[in-house]
Amino acid sequence: MKRVSKFRVGFLSAALLVAAVIVLAREHRPSFLRPGLRLCAYVSTGDSSVSVVDLVKLATVAHVPVGGNISAMREHPTRAEVWGVSASGGFVWVLDSRTSQIVARIPVGALPYSLDFSPDGLRVYVPASGSNTVSMIDCATRQVIAHATTGTQPVAARVSSDGKLVLVLNKKDATVGVYDGKTLQPQATIPTILDPEDAAILADDSVAFILSRTQRRLSVADLRKGQLITNLELAGIPSQMILKPDGGELYVLSPEAHGLQAINTWTHEVGDYVELGSAPTRGLLLSDTGQLYVSDAATGSVTAVDINFRRLVRPSIPAGQSPGALRFDPGDKARLLLVVSQASGDLAVIRIASGRTNALLTMIPVGDQPRELAVKLF
Repeated sequence: MKRVSKFRVGFLSAALLVAAVIVLAREHRPSFLRPGLRLCAYVSTGDSSVSVVDLVKLATVAHVPVGGNISAMREHPTRAEVWGVSASGGFVWVLDSRTSQIVARIPVGALPYSLDFSPDGLRVYVPASGSNTVSMIDCATRQVIAHATTGTQPVAARVSSDGKLVLVLNKKDATVGVYDGKTLQPQATIPTILDPEDAAILADDSVAFILSRTQRRLSVADLRKGQLITNLELAGIPSQMILKPDGGELYVLSPEAHGLQAINTWTHEVGDYVELGSAPTRGLLLSDTGQLYVSDAATGSVTAVDINFRRLVRPSIPAGQSPGALRFDPGDKARLLLVVSQASGDLAVIRIASGRTNALLTMIPVGDQPRELAVKLF
C-alpha cells in the first residue's frame, strides 16, 4: 500500500507540473513568441546565494554564491542584470542575467542594507549604516561617482519618481535626509518618528510618508519646506506601504492590526480599515485591475483585495509556509504572481489571468530561508 501511495503522490506531482507548464505556454505569450527571450526569477537564500529559477521550465537552473549575506536585491530597470547588497561584506554585487554569474563587487562601506535605482537606471544609491554615508554608483561603469555624509545608521535610500530627490532614512537619528539625485548635495534634514525604515514619495516630490516597523505612527514630511507636517496614528505597527499609482491613496499593511489602512495623501487623513487575515505582511498592487495581493505569513496564503471597493476576493490562494515577498511577471500584462515561501524554501507560482480564478500552478524548491525576490525578462 505504501508503494501505491508513493506512486500516486509522485504521479499527481508530475501531473501538476505538466499542467503548469501547459498553462504557462498558453498564457505567457511573450516567452514563446520571441525566440531567445528568457524569463527568470532570482531568490536570495540563507547560504548567501541566489537561486535562478527558469519560469518557462519551472525549475531552479543555477545557485550562485554571492560571497556575503544578501540584505537586499533588485532587478535593474533596463539592463539584463540583478543588483544586490551584502551587509556583512560591505559591497554591492551585480549578477549578469545572461550568464548567471557575479560580474562585479563594489565596496560601499560598512553594513549596507538597501539600494534603489534612479528611474532611468543610470545610477543606484546605497546607504552604509555602519559608515554613515550614502554612495551613488554609475551602473554602466560600476564605479562609485559620489559620496555624501548621512545621519546615524542610514538603513534605506528611496529615489523620487522623477529622479530629482533621494531620501535617506537615518534610523538611530530618527531623521530623513533629503539629497539632490544627480549630485548627492544635501538639501534638508527632517525629524521623523523613531526608527524610520522606509519612505513613499508623491510623484510631484511635495510630500513623503515615513514608516517605522517599531512604531504605530507614520510621519508625513513636507519635502519642499524641509519640515515635518504631522505624525499619523495607526491601528498597529506597520510592515509595508503601497502607494496607489495616481498618488491619491497610501495603503499601510499591519500584521498586528490584521489588515490595512487607507490614507488620503492630499489631506493626510487616515481613512478606511480593511481586515485581511491573521498576519498580512507584504503586498503588491496590480494597477490595471485595482487588485492588491497580500501575503499572510500565518495562514500560508495570498489574498486578493479589490482596493476600489474595499472587499476581499475569495478564495485565498495557498502559497507555502510563511509567504513573504511578492512579484508579478514583467510582461505587458501580468499573468503570474510569484511568492517566496520563507519557511518551506519554495517559490510559489500563481496564475492571476483576468476573467479566470486565481490559482496556484506549482511550487519550485529554491533553497533554505529564501527572502528577497527579483524577476527579469531578457
